[in-house]
Amino acid sequence: MAEPAAAEEEFGGEGYDTGIYSDDGSIRADFLDRVSGQIESGNADGLAAAVENLHASELGDLLEALENDARRQLARLLGDRFDFASLTEVDEAIRLDIVGALPNEQIAKAVQEIDSDDAVYILEDLEEDDQAEILAKLPFTERIRLRRSLDYPEESAGRRMQTEFVAVPPYWSVGQTIDYMRDSDDLPNSFAQIFVIDPTFHLVGAVDLDRILRTKRPVKIEDVMHETRHAIPAEMDQEEAAQRFEQYDLLSAAVVDQNERLVGVLTIDDVVDVIQEEAEEDLRRLGGVGDEELSDSVIETTRSRFLWLLVNLATAVLASLVIGLFDATISQMVALAILMPIVASMGGNAGTQTMTVAVRALATRDIDIYNAARIIRRELTVGILNGLLFAAIIGVVAAVWFLDVGLGGVIAAAMVVNMICAALAGILIPLLLHRAGADPAIASSVFVTTVTDVVGFFAFLGLAAWWFDF
Repeated sequence: MAEPAAAEEEFGGEGYDTGIYSDDGSIRADFLDRVSGQIESGNADGLAAAVENLHASELGDLLEALENDARRQLARLLGDRFDFASLTEVDEAIRLDIVGALPNEQIAKAVQEIDSDDAVYILEDLEEDDQAEILAKLPFTERIRLRRSLDYPEESAGRRMQTEFVAVPPYWSVGQTIDYMRDSDDLPNSFAQIFVIDPTFHLVGAVDLDRILRTKRPVKIEDVMHETRHAIPAEMDQEEAAQRFEQYDLLSAAVVDQNERLVGVLTIDDVVDVIQEEAEEDLRRLGGVGDEELSDSVIETTRSRFLWLLVNLATAVLASLVIGLFDATISQMVALAILMPIVASMGGNAGTQTMTVAVRALATRDIDIYNAARIIRRELTVGILNGLLFAAIIGVVAAVWFLDVGLGGVIAAAMVVNMICAALAGILIPLLLHRAGADPAIASSVFVTTVTDVVGFFAFLGLAAWWFDF
């Protein structure tokens, strides 16, 4: 039986209850000052004592709270005591900055002590020369495993998988399997399944650990195993693999190559990270900030945002050209200039609401050819109802404000038209972009905004010109 202290550390008890966070979730100021003081004084032992009980994610938060020089110095001072798994918890820019400050010998030694999926996560962003030098310093078996994972496409299941797993032949007994797990030193730290393979390493099935524990020792593995119906191809996109975990409530899944040979295992902790990353990526793309991270420099941030803002400037000019078509009408009635932003703004907001729902539904595959028509009808109906409701509100406000019932009717009609167009644009544009092979999260926003601005201005000013000329 494990000692109490060891058990607490293994299962995340008091060993990880470090209390380094304040009530708002940030690193406590006194703890940060203590760590900073140890770094400034160059006290490696004092620094190690301060951070030795931190979980990898907590150390990652600490690294993000420190200044650049302090981060690099922390990693240097800790040396072999630095937990490299914490680098999987920080932004890419911070990770590259720290790794770039460390000798390749230290990195090579560290990647042997962490899980293979974490090692790949750290190595994949390095320059090819540094990658090759680090891999060359590893034992042959470890080098082959990591190189195989790195050869898979970025953001694929092969890049995310862990190459440490437990696999046994089908003719073994449950007792043999238990003895193997007890005696072998070359097993992953934690696992939920034992995979069953044939002599050529083709995946035959799997056995959950709870089934092993509840089965008598003489029983053959082939009698208690189940077929792995949800094996994941190594080249499958990581988002699609995460959706498979969600659909089938998986804790882990075998990863197989093109020949159906077992090459790794994908676990729920990595899938949770994938889900979070993909959701954040969609949100950033909807806002036009791409792969921007908080740790990026001013120049990098400016460069990433400039192109998107340039596109938006072009669409704004297009909307202005529409307004210019009705300059004579606007000059005759100043109230039109006051009211026309209301129509465009309401349409833009309504279109963004629909677009956000559509883009997320496409990402999670909740929209398909079978329900697309129904969802389009629903959004069109919502647009009509909201258009009528807000048309009544703004129509009354405009009529009372400017003492002109005709003006109230014009803006009410324009509101209905633009809200309907906004609903259709918000759902149809992401669907069409997705059908064309483009990422709707990137391109939808600018097109939806353009449609609602142009239609809003044109409908309001066009109806106003017709009404007052009439």
